[in-house]
Order: sequence, then structure tokens, then C-alpha cells
Amino acid sequence: MKKITIVLLLLLTQISFSQGTVDFFEKADAFFKTYVSNGKVKYEAIKKNPSSLDKLLAMASKINISKSEKNTYQAFYINAYNLAVIKGVVDRYPVKSPLDIKGFFDKTTYTLGGKETTLNDLENKILRKNFPNEARFHFVLVCAGLGCPPIIAEAYKPSTINNQLQRQAVKALNNPDFIKVKGKKVQLSQIFEWYKVDFTRNGSEIDYVNKFRKEKIPSDAKVSYYPYDWSLNQIK
Repeated sequence: MKKITIVLLLLLTQISFSQGTVDFFEKADAFFKTYVSNGKVKYEAIKKNPSSLDKLLAMASKINISKSEKNTYQAFYINAYNLAVIKGVVDRYPVKSPLDIKGFFDKTTYTLGGKETTLNDLENKILRKNFPNEARFHFVLVCAGLGCPPIIAEAYKPSTINNQLQRQAVKALNNPDFIKVKGKKVQLSQIFEWYKVDFTRNGSEIDYVNKFRKEKIPSDAKVSYYPYDWSLNQIK
């Protein structure tokens, strides 16, 4: 009888956890659809009514996912990062740039997955460290600056995460404002400079970019980096 009780408790816990995770993805999807448009965020509207954001982050604080559940783990923490960025901006809004907020990336902490973490640690220790070969993270983690690839009006979900990562990488790397090509000269986002190791594990930066581009860049093109635009990605 005791063994049966333990098994039932474990099953109920697992069912409750699964429902909580599904609920998080559904509510996150509704939030992004409501407050994101054309790659920008309605910070002012969220500031006036922050309850849905606060509830999402409260849910995210209690969800614990093993990294062995790769798709769920990645989708959860990508959404959590983007929500935490929005929270960091909303708490200090109006601002012109996330860099105007002291400690925005490395001091302010959020409870996500049952642990306190900063945005930097979320990106570098939770995602990049655990999945070192997944450079597409850089096209979906949105730091609130216009220099980032655009935030999307939907949640990343376990069932669609790979297609979403691929779609956003293709979109960014074919965008002439993000990858600036002139003959045999190419200007890349400073993301490629800051995280060069992620993009050069199996070749050059150009090799990586060309995996996603419709019009290939010459392999001997001269690479440089254009300045990052830290202006807030807000809908005015």
C-alpha cells in the first residue's frame, strides 16, 4: 500500500508539473502576442498593467526543468530571458536604453527555474554553457536594444523550438540591416565579435552565416563589425 501511495504521489506531482509548464507556455504566448509587434515591445502598456508579466515570472520561478528535456528546457529559458528583460525595462521605464539601467545584465536577479540568476548568467551559464553548439540562441535572446534581432510576437515552445530557432536565424542573417554586404566587404553585428567562439566552432564567421543565407558571402570577404544600437526596442 505504501509503495502504491508513493507511486500515485509521484504521478500526481508529474501531472501537476506538466500542466504548469504547458500553462506557462500558453500564457507566455498570449503575453507576447498582446505586447509585441513588428519586433518591438509595448513597454508603456505593460507598465500601466504589469499583472500578466508578474504572474508569468511568478510561474517561471517555480518551474524546474531538467536540461535532458532539451526542447522544453531551451524554450522555457529563452522565454524566461525575454520576459526578464522586459521586466527589467518596465521596472525602470521610461528609459532610452537598457544600458541606462545600472546592473541590468549582471546585477539585477530574477528567480527562474527555482534559482536566482542574472540575465548574463541565464544566457551564458544556463543556455550557452549547456548547449555550446547552439549559436542560434543569439537570434532569439533579445536584450531590449535595437541592435538585437527582433523579438517575436509568440512564445518559443517545445514542439516548435527548432523551427523557431532556424526561422529567426535565417531571418536575421538575410537581413541587409543586420548583415551588411558590399562586394567583398561584410559588416557583421557586434554579436559576432562578442561571441566569436560560438560562430567559429566549425569554420569561419562567414561559413556560419552562409549556412543560412540565400545569397552567399564570398569566403574571402573582409569582415568588420558595425557599432551596436542600444536604443530601446520600444513601440512609441
